[in-house]
Amino acid sequence: MTESTSTSARSQNISYIVNKNGADQLVDILQRRPDGQVYVHYDGFDKRLDEWIPGTSLKPANESARKRRRDTPSPTPTEPETRPDPLMTEEEFDIKHHKQITAQRNFDKVNFGQWRIKTWYFSPYPLTDSELEDSTGLPGGSASTSKIPGVNRATVRSHGRTSDLLAGGLTRSHLSAEKSILWVCDRCFKYMAEGAAWEMHVKQCDRRHPPGRKVYQRGAHIIWEVDGAKDKVSTYCCPRSNTYQGLQLYCQNLSLFGKLFIDVKTLFFDCDNFLFYILTDADSQRDHVLGFFSKEKISYDDYNLACIIVLPPYQRKGYGMLMIEFSYEVSRRAGKIGTPERPLSDLGLRSYLTYWVATLIRFFRRLLSVLPPDRPTITSSGRLPDLTGVLPPPLEDANSRKKRAKGWDGETPDSNSTFSSPNGLDDTIAAMRTVLTISNPDGSATSHVVVQSTLAEIASATNLRIEDAAFALNECGLLGSTLDGVVGITREMVEAVAKERNVKRMCLDPAHVMLT
Repeated sequence: MTESTSTSARSQNISYIVNKNGADQLVDILQRRPDGQVYVHYDGFDKRLDEWIPGTSLKPANESARKRRRDTPSPTPTEPETRPDPLMTEEEFDIKHHKQITAQRNFDKVNFGQWRIKTWYFSPYPLTDSELEDSTGLPGGSASTSKIPGVNRATVRSHGRTSDLLAGGLTRSHLSAEKSILWVCDRCFKYMAEGAAWEMHVKQCDRRHPPGRKVYQRGAHIIWEVDGAKDKVSTYCCPRSNTYQGLQLYCQNLSLFGKLFIDVKTLFFDCDNFLFYILTDADSQRDHVLGFFSKEKISYDDYNLACIIVLPPYQRKGYGMLMIEFSYEVSRRAGKIGTPERPLSDLGLRSYLTYWVATLIRFFRRLLSVLPPDRPTITSSGRLPDLTGVLPPPLEDANSRKKRAKGWDGETPDSNSTFSSPNGLDDTIAAMRTVLTISNPDGSATSHVVVQSTLAEIASATNLRIEDAAFALNECGLLGSTLDGVVGITREMVEAVAKERNVKRMCLDPAHVMLT
């Protein structure tokens, strides 16, 4: 009933507008509820803004809006369900209907620790038997009408089957009120359908930090490396009985939770081939998860990141940039030039463009400076200064640096300290540039830095892919001035881009990386 209503509206090419934030927006109707609510997608906007609205707020679009609709194809149409081809396998049929299943969120909000967060996208949490029985009593149909033909219903035991996981999300899209809330433990990421079960679990869950090992620690901020094969199954300690109980699929549950806020990545439940890097913030009791990223253990394309998410309550605080910088540091220490897995989401592309531009700007500042940034003046007696020997100070020993307490776990260096360049960067700079010193009439001298290099040399020096470096240079306008095929970049141009893009210092301090 639901599908036929929305499909007939599209077949008649009916366009609707909704007044949102004082402006009329064209919308696609993806689904209708018997109570009059409609699930809409705003044309030209990301799916994370899709929502349920009252059907009475819809207004027929005028002719100009309909013309724009004809010129712009619908981003995520919901196709009517068809019977599978007899020659088509079950998995192929699941993939064919993946867009239909993920067209809308199956949970409106997720309760995560002290936060109740509005979800962005569909995540294929399995449909349990109790939920399936409850859904049959909903008006407008039963669970059997929304199942994919030939796919058995999902249970907890069938957690690993992709077909069951995809089928499990269909019925849940009809849930409303309290049943549209997912309850997730912020310690072990175990998920529950009811708040009472969640409250009972969090009283018993004694996990203080993610599994795995520490690979970065600066102050209270820690990055944990979790092996998807080793830490796929873990246990928690029940404080009442002092015994370990309850198998937790930590990495799978973490992936399911992250999928609520990631759209373009395909979620695989076989975590054995992935490493997860989880960023936490420590207090006096435990470590709180701020976000995570994953990467393949073996990537033939040298991808250093598969997916990344900073939880919505902690966004716009630099945590995403810290994890991106760490992923490139892992690649650099492995002797590889990494890049994120494609395709990138709109937010992902924006974040990576910021990282690529900032990396290049910091490199050009160092490259086009006669003196290092931490040596504004040089004083010599008797002889002229030898600029070839001017190098930044070496990395300080982690045990001898000036300490300043911060947070509950770990220490940070004094705020006046500066991050040193990665090893080998100064040798690269010395090989790429020439310092030209010209005498002045008053007896003084002026030194100029002249650099002749290729794009490949710049990309190699910054540990970026050539295509990523070229894209960033073009986006910030540094490839605009050419003479006979040669691109000219001056220090003034670099500083103008730095001001325009608000380039900041690195979030990552290489001295605190604990990788061996």
